[in-house]
Amino acid sequence: MIVTTTTGVEGRRIISYKGIVFGEVVAGVNFVKDFAAGLSNIFGGRSGSYENELIEARITALRELEDRAAALGANAVVGVKIDYETLGQGGNMLMVTASGTAVYVE
Repeated sequence: MIVTTTTGVEGRRIISYKGIVFGEVVAGVNFVKDFAAGLSNIFGGRSGSYENELIEARITALRELEDRAAALGANAVVGVKIDYETLGQGGNMLMVTASGTAVYVE
């Protein structure tokens, strides 16, 4: 499956548009990660625990996007956009959404 942020796939022609597809992940951030991130905030530096959570959520959202595109008979997804939001009381939930247009390319 080709996944790209561009509107087409270089060297390939879009034969058919299959529809808009999404991959969504909502992940809770637990106390241990909050505590570790708080220490990074106080002492400076990057928060590895939050970064890893973001990476995993993004990978999962893209995997869902690909699976949904494949279910429509697509072999590529173009115009992919990834959005990050915080949800819940105190922003303790992370939502990652990947969206794009499922297409069939030759």
